Amino acid sequence: MKKFKQLALALMACLVFVSGAQAGSDGLAWDKAPNKTNDLGALQNGAKLFVNYCLNCHSAAFMRYNRLGDIGLTEQQIKDNLLFTTDKVGETMKAAIDPKQAKAWFGGNPPDLTLIARSRSGSQGTGADYLYTYLRTYYRDETKATGWNNLAFPNVAMPHVLWELQGTREPIFETQTSHGHESKVFKGWKQVTPGTMSPLAYDQAMGDLVGYLQWMGEPAQNARVRIGVWVLLFLGMFTVIAWRLNASFWKNVK
Repeated sequence: MKKFKQLALALMACLVFVSGAQAGSDGLAWDKAPNKTNDLGALQNGAKLFVNYCLNCHSAAFMRYNRLGDIGLTEQQIKDNLLFTTDKVGETMKAAIDPKQAKAWFGGNPPDLTLIARSRSGSQGTGADYLYTYLRTYYRDETKATGWNNLAFPNVAMPHVLWELQGTREPIFETQTSHGHESKVFKGWKQVTPGTMSPLAYDQAMGDLVGYLQWMGEPAQNARVRIGVWVLLFLGMFTVIAWRLNASFWKNVK
């Protein structure tokens, strides 16, 4: 019995160690992304940012331009503001970059972003949380081929295409010692050169962009939720009616 207890304690210690190691390997904690999937103004701004800064390299091959009418844009507004090449309103959002050139420049073809917000969820939060953190944690790193690195995605191949909006920043780390081992802990940012946006405005813009990426992953999500609420209310009312009818039918049966 004593050996069994010792074995159980040893297993518990191993589990604690493994879980601690996994928690420590998660890296930078993800920031909570604002929920803007119901904000038409934010979604329209996010669509504009996506077309201007993302669609040059990343496609959204499962999204058609005319679907942007669901966020309040007219067909003429889409043509005037979001179509810059020979694309037509009914076509899908395809990147202008040549896949062969992209592979030569970045080592691989940039991924399609239609479902990016749904595919990047993890133990630290949703895919939107990851994207919101990723877009806000770029910093200058001259040791990299692109000149940029990212705290949420170390050694990222993608350059910081939004740097003119955010400016350039440096991460601030603090060295901490625990159990005889030193580790660097992220503490904040130092603004090196200003961008065209203030830090608050940039964070809001990234919230709009992430909100659009969330919406693009499932444009019918808000309608599905609304319909679901009405269905549940109907089922609840029908359950009460069925229960009372059943009591009425069987009240004289003994």
